[in-house]
Amino acid sequence: MKVRCLIIDDEPLAIKVLEKYIEEVNDFECVGSCGSAVEAIQFLSEQPVDLIFLDINMPKLSGIEFLETMKNPPLTVITTAYREYAAESYDYDVIDYLVKPIELPRFFRMVNKVTSRLKIPSKIIPAQETDKV
Repeated sequence: MKVRCLIIDDEPLAIKVLEKYIEEVNDFECVGSCGSAVEAIQFLSEQPVDLIFLDINMPKLSGIEFLETMKNPPLTVITTAYREYAAESYDYDVIDYLVKPIELPRFFRMVNKVTSRLKIPSKIIPAQETDKV
């Protein structure tokens, strides 16, 4: 079983780095990316996902507002440059909170949380580069 991941972020560079990180994990698969929460609502109505990587500060609808609109959101990892939303995000049962720039070792710790929650063994491929979001 592959963990189907969706990236929701208005920064193209952040999306690229997360896609690269996801490729490093055998059990994870990026099935799409959305540049806004509004776009993600449409995507999720058409395709189920297991995990979303969600930026907070986006135009029109913030990541937190997006979570408020969902009845049964997939597992959610917040990916943001803002530390101040961390406590509030846990009101929405997020599985982790990654502060940009995200370092690969920290990403892998999040992977362990996700695979533990989903009760699947993780087979992380060691990365060759140390890119950051």
